[in-house]
Amino acid sequence: MTEVADRLAIAETLALYCRGIDRCDAALLAAVFTPDARIDYGDGATSPAETIPSLMAGLGAMRLTQHNITNTVIRFIGDASAKAETNCVALHIIPAPEGEIELVVGGRYLDRLVKREDRWRIAERLYVMDWNRSGPATMQQEGGLFDGLRRHGGRGPDDPSAAWWEAS
Repeated sequence: MTEVADRLAIAETLALYCRGIDRCDAALLAAVFTPDARIDYGDGATSPAETIPSLMAGLGAMRLTQHNITNTVIRFIGDASAKAETNCVALHIIPAPEGEIELVVGGRYLDRLVKREDRWRIAERLYVMDWNRSGPATMQQEGGLFDGLRRHGGRGPDDPSAAWWEAS
């Protein structure tokens, strides 16, 4: 039963990372890492204190991102340590002078997690890029079938989920 609970808690940690990235929520993002974590997206390992501000600046310049995680394989190392490999496909809509660019990246997170104070956090993250694709954005928010859809995702408190989570 404990292993099942730990697997669910690790899955929640990984999902909260994606939420923190996509909503540009630096505090939420910091909460999924240990303070002494090492994060290496392929350009060298840095701490959360170094990584998160640059992530927020880069992601904040994008109109939106959506990180989707799947196929997580978890291996426990004792009671308070685990390794996880998680597939990720991330969509980025990037403003550009000639029109928005759609960048889709597929890769994997290789995480070492630790359980401290009854909470699983990422202590080390290595990102592996497997593929990517980019081109002019084709996203539509109006016209045809989209005319009735008035609720659109946003960053931080502008996202409809911010008020939804706050409501009782």
